[in-house]
Amino acid sequence: MECKNTCPWVWSTWVKAPPLKGADLLIASACLPIVNPEIFEKLAKNKTVLLACPEREPPTHYGKIASIIRSSEPRSITVVTIDGSPHCFTLQASVNEAEYILGRKLNKKHYVVVDSSELKEISPDAVRVARYLHIVDSVIRENPKVLKELERHSMEYKQSKMLSN
Repeated sequence: MECKNTCPWVWSTWVKAPPLKGADLLIASACLPIVNPEIFEKLAKNKTVLLACPEREPPTHYGKIASIIRSSEPRSITVVTIDGSPHCFTLQASVNEAEYILGRKLNKKHYVVVDSSELKEISPDAVRVARYLHIVDSVIRENPKVLKELERHSMEYKQSKMLSN
C-alpha cells in the first residue's frame, strides 16, 4: 500500500487488506504531508501508510484501528499527529483505546509535529493524561511555568490572554 500522490484512509481501508498483514503501520494526520512533507516521508519510509482526519471522518477510529490490529496483526504501529490540534488528539487516543479494547500490549510509538517543524515522540501516558482535564488542571496549578511553554505554541492561548487583560 504505497503512497505516491495519495494515501489510503483509515476509515476507507478494509481491515484485512493484504498490505496491512504483518506490516509496520503508520497512521498519520491527513494534513501531515502538506504541513511537513519531509517528516511525513521520513516516518513513512518502509511503512504501510494510512491517513486519518477525525475532523473529516467519523470519530470512531478506535474501533476501526482495533479491527485492523485484530484482523491484520501489524508488526508495529506508529501514530503521528499535529500537536495542538483538538481533532488530531483523538487519533492519538484512538490508538491507546484500540490497545485497551484488544486487551494486549501493542508495539506502538506516538509522535507529534510541533509548530509544523519539530517531530517529538510522546509517551502513551501523555495521551492518557490529556484525556483527564482535572489532572491536567492539577499539573498547571502545581507548575504554572507550563503556561509559558503553551504561549510559545498556541495562538488561541495568546489571544485568550490578550482578551482577558
